[in-house]
Parts: sequence; structure tokens; C-alpha cells
Amino acid sequence: MTIVSGKNIINKARQNSYAIGAFNTNNLEWTEAILRVAQAQQAPTIIAASMGAVKYMGGFKTVVDLIHDLHDDLNITVPIAIHLDHGDFEAAKAAIAAGFTSIMFDGSSLPIDENLAKTQEIVNLAHAKGISVEAEVGSIGGEEDGIIGGGEIAPIPDAVAMVNTGIDFLAAGIGNIHGPYPDNWKGLHLDHLKNITLAVNEAIGHEMPIVLHGGSGIPDDQIKTAISMGVSKVNVNSEAQLAFHEALREFILADHDLEGKNYDPRKLLATGVKGIESALTERIDVFGNANKA
Repeated sequence: MTIVSGKNIINKARQNSYAIGAFNTNNLEWTEAILRVAQAQQAPTIIAASMGAVKYMGGFKTVVDLIHDLHDDLNITVPIAIHLDHGDFEAAKAAIAAGFTSIMFDGSSLPIDENLAKTQEIVNLAHAKGISVEAEVGSIGGEEDGIIGGGEIAPIPDAVAMVNTGIDFLAAGIGNIHGPYPDNWKGLHLDHLKNITLAVNEAIGHEMPIVLHGGSGIPDDQIKTAISMGVSKVNVNSEAQLAFHEALREFILADHDLEGKNYDPRKLLATGVKGIESALTERIDVFGNANKA
């Protein structure tokens, strides 16, 4: 069994200047695609599920059981973490109880004192079971499961206070956005990332892994620079969704779905799944975590 805590693989990435891809799943096909790519690339990987995906897929336990069962049946030998992405307080507790191995409690929309207090409670619950915890300060731009952020820049005092709760990795807003990036996006605030990293490392006395949300659409050179400055986990969702949609749309518009038994969903969806696999393989190459298992 190579299903592990997120902390196990992210700390190693931080120490060796690469990043772990946190790839959001949406269903069985998506989960299989992530696992196959992780195995083929020998890349430690995080399979993330948002609250919306958990509801769509049938519940927290269903997500955990699906990943465990596919992991075993596909003979996966690389480290895999099962991560709750942008969970609220109740979702975080439910994911801990269901067997997720990594939790993101997103209290960034709350007043900072409430965010800190609830994060501390989640840290206590999760760490008692060997589960890693991610938390956020300075909300990320765009929308994720009803949590809307305007791309705020995380205040450094808030980041320091957050790492002092004992979290394992920190998501901090540095101008990143969920979903496709608009033409007028000005790029990551890398100077602010540097300042956050220096401040939180000094506060806790060791290197704190930083999480980059909204990894789909950020130029590769900026991602690589961010990784060199302490980013050790990069979230990818929209990029895989767009690749799936583009491949499937091309297949249908060419009337390939009308050929033979291509109406069979196993055949119809296969081209979209290949699109996911290609997109994630390319992301792993950028993050530098191939052959790190």
C-alpha cells in the first residue's frame, strides 16, 4: 500500500526543490487517469477532491474507497495522497473521519481569528490520525465550490500566525486565480512569495512548503521560479478539464461517435481521458517530480 499522508511527499519535494502535482478528480475515469500517469511517470502524486466533486461522486467514503480500490487493482507502487481541496469546517471533519490522508481547511473567507481557531481544531483532529493539513490565508482569485476570492495578497502577519497553528503546508494568495486566467492578468507576485517564505520559515525554524493554487494557466517559467522559492504543491484542475473537453469535442464534431459502437461510453470517453493523461504528464514535467517515487 502506497497511499500516504500528503506531508510525507510534500516535505521531500520542499527539501529537493520540486513540486507535487495535486490533480483534482471528478469521477472513476479521472481517478484512473491520474493513477496511470503517476505510475508511468514514477511521480508521487496527490489526488484531490473538492466538496463539489465529493458530492458528485457519492460522498467522502466513496471517494476514499474508489481511490484505494483502483490503487490496488492497477498495482500502483508510487506514493499517493488522498486530499480534500478547499474544504469548509464540516467537510474537513467529514474527510478526516472517512479516511482522507490530507486535508485542506479553507477558512480564508472568515475573519482571521476565526480562521486560525478553526484551523487549529482541524490540525488537532487530523494530526491525531497522522493526516496532514493545509490552510489558506489571502483568498485565491476566482471561484471554487462557492468560495469566491478576488486574488488578495496574503498579509505576512496572517501567514505567520497560520503556520504557528502547526499546519503542514500553507496556501497563500500571491495573485493566483482559479480557472482560466484573463488576458489582463499581471502574473504572480513573486516578490511577495519570497517575503512570505522568509517570514514563515523564520517563525517555525524550518522550511514551510507553500502551495500554489490555480496552477492551470500560469506560465511555466513562473511556476518553475515559484518552485525554486518554496512552492512544493501545485494544484491543477481546469487544465485537465479543458483537455478532456477539447479532445472529446473534437472526436464528436468529427462524427467519430457515430462510427461502429463508439456510442459506448467506454469508447466515447476514452479520447477525453487520453487528453487528461497528456495534460497531466506535461504538468509533471514542469513540476520536476517524475522519477521521484
